[in-house]
Amino acid sequence: MSASPGVSENNAAQREEHMQWMKEAMNMAEEAIAASEVPVGCVFVRDGKIIAKARNRTNELRNATRHAELEAIDSILGDNSLTPSMTEYPLCDTTLYVTVEPCIMCASALRQMGIKEVFYGCENDRFGGCGSVLGVNSKLEHPKHSPYKATGGYMREEAILVLRRFYITENTNAPAPKSKANRVLKTEIPSRSSSAPRG
Repeated sequence: MSASPGVSENNAAQREEHMQWMKEAMNMAEEAIAASEVPVGCVFVRDGKIIAKARNRTNELRNATRHAELEAIDSILGDNSLTPSMTEYPLCDTTLYVTVEPCIMCASALRQMGIKEVFYGCENDRFGGCGSVLGVNSKLEHPKHSPYKATGGYMREEAILVLRRFYITENTNAPAPKSKANRVLKTEIPSRSSSAPRG
């Protein structure tokens, strides 16, 4: 039994909207790489509008907690027009689009802030908090904070490639920078059985 035309058109329109916001997040990742930061970018969307966008600033601020998601959350919480009254879950009507799966720290912060939903580009195989390493978003039970859905695979290849572009350059912020003159940018992206958008 096939889906009705209205359902497939609705899914196509939703996917197009998700791609639109993910492109904005990718723009922030490009801004990060230009600033010699690990290229992760994000946008927070509410009522069809971007209310905050950010990129990693860990090197710039010499603070390992300054991930893109936390930078944007600080921006939202600091703007009274976006958080007019104190509420336990200020992001309950907000969706996050981020180029890389949130790390465990960011996934936890998003859950505590009551994020509505998360869409991300590529998996974070070392620190992923939305299922790649630990399911902070929904698999771990919490006595108070509700789980949220996280769907990966949006612009996955682009997200991986921008990370690879960063990691073949020399990190001038490292205590002992390693020469990477002989490194070559690999453009072949391995498929992953779960690389399609997933929840």
